[in-house]
Amino acid sequence: MCRPEHFDVTYAINPWMNTSDPVNRALALAQWDGLRAAYEAHGHRVEVIEPVAGLPDMVFAANGGLIIEDRALSARFANPERAQEGPAYHGWMCTQGFTAVSAARETNEGEGDFAIARDRILAGTGFRSARAAHDEVAEFFGLPVVSLDLVDPRFYHLDTALMVLDDTIAYYPGAFSGPSARLLARMYPDAVIATEEDANVLGLNGVCDGYHVFLTEKAADLAEQLRARGYDPVGIDLSELLKSGGSVKCCTLELHRITTAAGSGTD
Repeated sequence: MCRPEHFDVTYAINPWMNTSDPVNRALALAQWDGLRAAYEAHGHRVEVIEPVAGLPDMVFAANGGLIIEDRALSARFANPERAQEGPAYHGWMCTQGFTAVSAARETNEGEGDFAIARDRILAGTGFRSARAAHDEVAEFFGLPVVSLDLVDPRFYHLDTALMVLDDTIAYYPGAFSGPSARLLARMYPDAVIATEEDANVLGLNGVCDGYHVFLTEKAADLAEQLRARGYDPVGIDLSELLKSGGSVKCCTLELHRITTAAGSGTD
């Protein structure tokens, strides 16, 4: 995670961002602290990267890259306003003792568009990450990648429209092209289908550890669906960070293990 010491909305690169809407940085810091505390209260270890002045969106650590087992691939951002976040996260990865660390050659916004679903990777394209990045990720990690087309600019990253739960997913079909939505329906017939209302508060931008699901407290229907499936929703208020189009998952770069149906897949 990266504390939002420099968080602000000084440019607009997605429909959520409004430079005329002032940011309350003290509130953003308090809400971020609440998310970190919730992770730690539920037994998770949190490591923090040093924020860099001039990179207001660096708080969205999920975009910094992709880490699976002992291999790490840092991001290559689509927008020049965020370009220096890639090297910042790459530098951190180089200090963590991973066997292989590489910087993406193709436009690739990390876990924003790449979701680890057990022994495969679901990958989004259409707004930020290039389709060529899907091939690069498949080659670097040696895992099959399933390409999905995003078509609604509100859901500019895969992690705004889809959340991996355990052996299934939750998603909002309206964020995807017809063929991609149908593919997900075939692959995950038991998926949790989010309402547009819950998708619109970035309810799908959450983190599941196999039992607890950390997500915005505003996604009431989604939380009820998850509870009915046996998960424990943990409501988080990140309303200030939502001004930049991010929520729980955006703030969280997970360190993944590859698992089968028997085990959990994240630290």
